[in-house]
Amino acid sequence: MAVSSRHPVSAPPTAPVRETTGHLLLRAWCVFVIAASMAGTSWLMAFGTVVAAVVVVATGVVSTILWVTLRPRVQWRRLPWFALAYVAWAVASLLWSHWLAATELTLMLLVSTTLQAMFVAAVFTWREIVRAVASALKWMLALSILFELWVALIWRGDILPGFVRPDASFEGHPITLWSRDNLFNGGRLQGIFGNANPLAYIALLAIIVFLVRIASDAPRKFLLVLWTALAVFLFWRAASATAVVCAVAVVVVLVTILLMRTARRPGERTRFYVMYVVVAGLGAAILWLARDTIFGLLGRSPDLTGRQRIWDAVGERIAQHPVLGWGYSTPWVPSEPLFDGWIIDHGVSVMQAHNMWLDVALQLGGVGVLLIALALLAFVWRSWFFAVDRPRWDLVADRPYTALTLLPSLVATVLLVQGIAESAPLLNWGWLLIVMFAFKIKQAPLVGRGPSEQRLDGEQGDHLTEHSR
Repeated sequence: MAVSSRHPVSAPPTAPVRETTGHLLLRAWCVFVIAASMAGTSWLMAFGTVVAAVVVVATGVVSTILWVTLRPRVQWRRLPWFALAYVAWAVASLLWSHWLAATELTLMLLVSTTLQAMFVAAVFTWREIVRAVASALKWMLALSILFELWVALIWRGDILPGFVRPDASFEGHPITLWSRDNLFNGGRLQGIFGNANPLAYIALLAIIVFLVRIASDAPRKFLLVLWTALAVFLFWRAASATAVVCAVAVVVVLVTILLMRTARRPGERTRFYVMYVVVAGLGAAILWLARDTIFGLLGRSPDLTGRQRIWDAVGERIAQHPVLGWGYSTPWVPSEPLFDGWIIDHGVSVMQAHNMWLDVALQLGGVGVLLIALALLAFVWRSWFFAVDRPRWDLVADRPYTALTLLPSLVATVLLVQGIAESAPLLNWGWLLIVMFAFKIKQAPLVGRGPSEQRLDGEQGDHLTEHSR
């Protein structure tokens, strides 16, 4: 017979697990750090050199204090040593730099970016890193479209850095403008960056990250779809030929990884590797032989809009100091006499070699090229197997793949292709993502497993095991 009791068998109800206020503040800070890195030249355009330098120094100091205070678990033997060796060699170039003031100034940015990348990777799990990167990208996209709307509807006209309106006597090239008020006239958009190419790369990165988030069963998918649509719109309106080539490369790598994931036997991947090499070789040959036609269709010259002239000038200087280089300076500081007026493009001193490898060879010589090549090779190698290998830490060999593990390889693809025509992978968000993902893969080669991952992931709706996408 049923008996009424004041002592129920089930456990008393408890409140759902939620993030602490401290962790929410930490996430907000990390999102700001990543967004500040992605903003790049936006700080210079809006507030000038002094404010940009203060942001770099202040964020580095705050992150250092937080790192010491929080003391996250770090396996100090498993650091991205080749990337750190490149940074150390850049610091050592102070001993022979031909532009010492420029080296000192830009080293501050390099060291701060490296520190920030390792800090974010140390205090966050894999899912939190992806979520923070997605949030930072949303800020970049939102600020860019709002800025263009403000210029079109309120400012109504061209705008120079520092919120200055060019007068009737302005004779500078449009490349010096922060925005050309192109939102409603079909021209290329520049966003808050003052340059269409960085906007295109940020939009491409956003498309990749948002799609990975959607494939990871992240919450609020409809909003993610809307953000993806905005990223596609800005990517299209930025109209960057090199970014389009990057997007094609990303699709090829993604298809290859998904094919690799279908392998069931050890020897099955060999045919995919052979097929990948053949396709990559044919693609490179077609791109080279038909470069006039391809870049003509993209509205660009075969030398990527005058880059050959820049590469020739840089090559002449590399030949003078081929081993040690001239000294670190990424980007080139225009106030430095050896850079000021050296290479002029549309009346403006060029601030980069427009090729990552030539830039490193110029600054840090053959030794620097070797170190950055080893750093990128290690990053690509670990990212590849992070994506194609099934998660396994015991006898269970059929755990589902995780969509999140695609991200490092796809980001590496963007940066390597971008490095052919730009030096951006060496600074700001390019270098930050290289160091951050390289550090995290070595610390936590399995999503959700290991000391650095054994902590509450506050993101509700993202499951520890996802279906293969």
